[in-house]
Amino acid sequence: MPRILPFSLALLSAIALHPALAAEPLPLGNLKLPPGFELRVLADDVPNARQMALSAAGTLYVGTRREGKVYAIEKVLSDTGRAPAATILANLTMPSGIAIRDGDLYVGAVSQILKVADADAQLAARKNGKDLPTVVVADDLPTEKHHGWKYLKFDPAGRLLVPVGAPCNICLSEDPRFAALLAMNPATGQSEVIASGIRNTVGFATHPGSGALWFTDNGRDMLGDDVPPEEINILAQPGKHYGYPFIHGGTIADPEFGKNAHPDAFEPPVLKVQAHSALLGVDFYTGAQFPARYRGALFVAEHGSWNRSKKVGFRIGVALNTQADATPSYEPFIEGWLQGEDNWGRPNDVLAAPDGSLLISDDQAGAIYQVRYREALADR
Repeated sequence: MPRILPFSLALLSAIALHPALAAEPLPLGNLKLPPGFELRVLADDVPNARQMALSAAGTLYVGTRREGKVYAIEKVLSDTGRAPAATILANLTMPSGIAIRDGDLYVGAVSQILKVADADAQLAARKNGKDLPTVVVADDLPTEKHHGWKYLKFDPAGRLLVPVGAPCNICLSEDPRFAALLAMNPATGQSEVIASGIRNTVGFATHPGSGALWFTDNGRDMLGDDVPPEEINILAQPGKHYGYPFIHGGTIADPEFGKNAHPDAFEPPVLKVQAHSALLGVDFYTGAQFPARYRGALFVAEHGSWNRSKKVGFRIGVALNTQADATPSYEPFIEGWLQGEDNWGRPNDVLAAPDGSLLISDDQAGAIYQVRYREALADR
């Protein structure tokens, strides 16, 4: 049974990290959540855990970037005990992006999109720990690994959304698929560019009210500690250009490519976040467990900086007031993975679960966390 870790320094205790990753316990007592929330570890045996997808039967599938593996954790939300993380696919190229639709599991491995048909049934029938069988949906995506790892989700029309990051820090590519977001027909593998000028999005979600796509974008490096900002953007209709490599953060002309560019020619971000905080996975909260101020909010995994003079990020943020007639705001939700200049964890993805909780993957600790609202649980 997973151990419950309420938000109290007196009650929070360490839990052992997977022995392959570290010998030291996770310092969960450092995590700070809003009053009334609690956090527990659902799994600590998922090395390099990246994007998550939850099946209807309650199996959590988790992609990785460095490991080349995809994991499955059965009964992940069960209070009576979960299965250990099992490797279901291996020897892939950065299979970080995963999504589920109609029981089928889709995996993005840089230049390929693979599918495991009826994934839960295949998992139940698996013998001897063999890889689950896959079919190739598409194998003609760019092969560049720089910003080539994927994040996948389906849009309301049933198209698979597939990002292709810029193959560089700052450059202008001839292939229009770079620095763009694609919409792919999962039956044929054919895709089209629906948004461009996006340096590297590793997180997007459809707004539950408007149906617009909200997505993160990581700004370019080597312009300083605080320039340009990370972006949260909105795609309400296809064909928009979001500025890269000409304009950053809606207003900042690139010193190499932006000399003749005008900000009005591009879509500005709806929110700007501290440079280098590395906004990755996002999800809208549509449950009823959290307090009302979080209903419809966009939760954001801040992976954290790698080349800033003082580290930033390494937390979960939340965008509030996301409805069409409101002005969005952004604030921290969970902090503490960064202690001074030392980080012991890196949030990578967030997933609003059907039970009203919020799941978080941590690729540094190899862990999956669950956040619940304690006061709502007491009323059950």
